[in-house]
Amino acid sequence: MRVAKVITLTVEERASLTKWSRGRSTPTRLLLRAKIVLAAADGQRNDEIATSLSCKRCTVGTWRNRFAVDRLAGIERDAPRGGRTPCVRAAKEADVIAKTTRETPANATQ
Repeated sequence: MRVAKVITLTVEERASLTKWSRGRSTPTRLLLRAKIVLAAADGQRNDEIATSLSCKRCTVGTWRNRFAVDRLAGIERDAPRGGRTPCVRAAKEADVIAKTTRETPANATQ
């Protein structure tokens, strides 16, 4: 059986998280993350937090673990994603460079 990481907060962290969880201009995803961490610091289990905040247990576990590792910086911004890999760009790029630097267009001066 897996055990959730115990979250302990400093006074400054608790103040920041409380401010984020109550802020009207705070982005929704940061608001949820702050509430998750505050509930975890109060000793609630992941399933209890998920039920009270109407989200999934895996979401609670993700943000609890990320806070345990990276603290406030871990929940402030999303992790970088790889994005889509270019599939045709390299070949097309080589063709364009070759045509523009080595070939002369028909009926053209340059």
